[in-house]
Amino acid sequence: MTLKSALLAVLFASTAAVAVAQTPLPPADPLDDRSAKRVERMEKVVRELRSIVFQGRDTGKPVVVQPAETDAQIAALNERVSDLEQTLTRLNGQNESTNFELTKAQRAAADQKARADALEQRLAAIERTLADLQAAATAQAAPPLAGDVPPPPAPPADPAVAFKQAKDLLLAGDYANAEQAFAAYVNNYPESARTPEARYWLGETQFVREAYTDAAGNYIGAIRGWPQTSWAPDATLKLARSMVALRKTTEACRTLDELAKRYPKAPAQVNSRAASTRVAAKCA
Repeated sequence: MTLKSALLAVLFASTAAVAVAQTPLPPADPLDDRSAKRVERMEKVVRELRSIVFQGRDTGKPVVVQPAETDAQIAALNERVSDLEQTLTRLNGQNESTNFELTKAQRAAADQKARADALEQRLAAIERTLADLQAAATAQAAPPLAGDVPPPPAPPADPAVAFKQAKDLLLAGDYANAEQAFAAYVNNYPESARTPEARYWLGETQFVREAYTDAAGNYIGAIRGWPQTSWAPDATLKLARSMVALRKTTEACRTLDELAKRYPKAPAQVNSRAASTRVAAKCA
């Protein structure tokens, strides 16, 4: 049955109902106010339906009955709820991904800290070994006479000038005065950015005169934190060679292992001397 036929049927039925409702009732059974209002509402509906049907008949266009406003609002609300559910699902996925990446970063940081602590323990163990060797050497050496020790020169006020003076002495081959100059720099400017490098050059002057205990101590001070500098690979190698000279081959081999790990792009000459030092220390 078409919409038009259905509407006509409703219209005729409603008209009949209205006609019956309009039939005069006996005086003994009058309509109350509620019944009268219902009849009025029914008449209004009939008039609206009749207008819709006649409009469709006259224009020849199909009659379109729009859904109630409440239905449209409910449909829009359902759509918004669906959008919110999708957004919540996406945010939950992003949150899980973020938590996963955060957990990975925390584990990586913990692993890195553990490795750094292990390296620091190795350097501390070497330092303790050097301290024992130095204490033994000091106990065996005769105390110097007071007149044999010259007073240290006054340090320059500018750390850059002091460093350049010490470096110039080293380049000139004056290792004794260069050693004093670098030692003074380390003592006078312990917080300077170039103090680790000064300790490296101080270790070089001591390595030349075969003061391996002192040299190793300064090499450790230079490479503490494993800086990425041009002189750091050589300082690590010289630390290993100093330990070989002190017959501490276990510490020497561990230092050579760290050299390969920390400075994989070390110069070829450093790697070559590291290989020969590994042989001398009989490393595995």
